Amino acid sequence: MATPKPASGTEEDLLLERQLCFALAVASRTVIGAYKPVLRELKLTHPQYLVMLALWERNPRSVRELSDALLLEPATLSPLLKRLEALGYVTRRRAEGNERALAVGLTAEGTALRNKALGVPGAMLDRLGLTRQDAADLHASMTRLIGAAQSDVRAG
Repeated sequence: MATPKPASGTEEDLLLERQLCFALAVASRTVIGAYKPVLRELKLTHPQYLVMLALWERNPRSVRELSDALLLEPATLSPLLKRLEALGYVTRRRAEGNERALAVGLTAEGTALRNKALGVPGAMLDRLGLTRQDAADLHASMTRLIGAAQSDVRAG
């Protein structure tokens, strides 16, 4: 586990407004909250939207593949899949050749929902006042940050 380095900073380094973790937590809550009214039209929560995005990229997928793609534990994913199944967007079946694996696939309604979802990214750019380039730059920064945090966790 990484331990804090000896004091070499200033008092200002401990100000809440200077904390990366605080800015990320607030940004995450705020941006996800901004998605709510847009996703409500699709009858999706933000986590369900992420599952649907993964399935629109590749369908069907095992629960393990979805878990890996979304960086979610299968136990966290299971209730999301049940709700998506109840909405008629996905099916859950035992995978052929592996009775222990669960395959998740899109229904016709789930596939059709993709056309409605095509408007979500543009709507969110408008809501957040961002250009596509702004979003790409933020995404690149967040991806680097995630990679650095994951390698630190693996090293620890």
